[in-house]
Amino acid sequence: MRRFIFITALLQMCCHFHGASTWTVNNFLMTGPKAFLTYASSVQSGAQSGIQECKQQFALERWNCPESTLQLSTHKGLRSATKETSFVHAISAAGVMYTLTKNCSMGDFDNCGCDDSRIGQAGGKGWIWGGCSDNVEFGEKISKQFVDALEDGHDSRAAVNLHNNEVGRLAIKATMRKACKCHGVSGSCSIQTCWMQLADFREVGNHLKQKYQHAQKLEMDKKPARVANSAVHRGARALTLGGIPKTELIYLEDSPDYCVQNKSLGYLGTEGRECVKSGKNTWEKKSCRRLCYACGLRVVEKRIEVVSSCNCKFHWCCTVKCQKCTHIVTKYYCARKRGGRKPQSQSKRTQRMRRP
Repeated sequence: MRRFIFITALLQMCCHFHGASTWTVNNFLMTGPKAFLTYASSVQSGAQSGIQECKQQFALERWNCPESTLQLSTHKGLRSATKETSFVHAISAAGVMYTLTKNCSMGDFDNCGCDDSRIGQAGGKGWIWGGCSDNVEFGEKISKQFVDALEDGHDSRAAVNLHNNEVGRLAIKATMRKACKCHGVSGSCSIQTCWMQLADFREVGNHLKQKYQHAQKLEMDKKPARVANSAVHRGARALTLGGIPKTELIYLEDSPDYCVQNKSLGYLGTEGRECVKSGKNTWEKKSCRRLCYACGLRVVEKRIEVVSSCNCKFHWCCTVKCQKCTHIVTKYYCARKRGGRKPQSQSKRTQRMRRP
């Protein structure tokens, strides 16, 4: 129980979750077991990385990873189990595991280092295992102890959240890549030593965004389950999820209409959101249609004066001096249609479209 309080306060404070704990740093440092304090800063950093990636992945979506939906615990029924919260669980667990693994390989922990279990073994034709493989087994173990401990419920929702935590951790392994170094006379590369390293975290985010797009909805009883939801009983809980692959995101509830504001759920709607007309790809270019027009809003154009550094020159020794340049940037925002009517819900928009 003491560990649960410690972990909850740690994650809530570092990520500014809705209803964040008022604990101070000294409070949870005194409360948490000393063994877990070793990893506290890595867990903080990892959880922050996960949420930042969530915001990046959904920046031009109707749901854009708002702070109000970033609670990682089903404690007291504070969380829903939509497609969006399935992604939050996965990317947060992945972020914690990623950072713990990276810090382990960098030697930040006394009890952990590179994964040298296969060094010297033949890996394939012309190469052997060597170098410093990232120790994902360590990162996975500690991530489970921290993140999975947040689930203290006894229903299918908690089981689904734990499943999605695991999807996030498996994404770290799925996106790892092999790196190699050549050896031989005069750069002949007669043999290579290779190791496994973490991909850029953006690749993990892209991987999980694809999982989100194909997430499966489950029709399950949300009543308390017989199986406990501690990390020790994950295997038994998995039986309640049927034959769902461990690599696929799952959810229980349909998403609300994110076009309109819902204060009780903490969603602000898309009115006032910025969209892009000249994006890098088709998805970005269609953001105005997705955020504004499809939500019953119009697009307004605003010209904004931006001041930035320019004509920078290096002066001996050793300063760089720049001028201040002003230029006009055109931005686009979703706004109510003329007449001041509020954006309509999805059902009302559909009914209006069907009228003869």
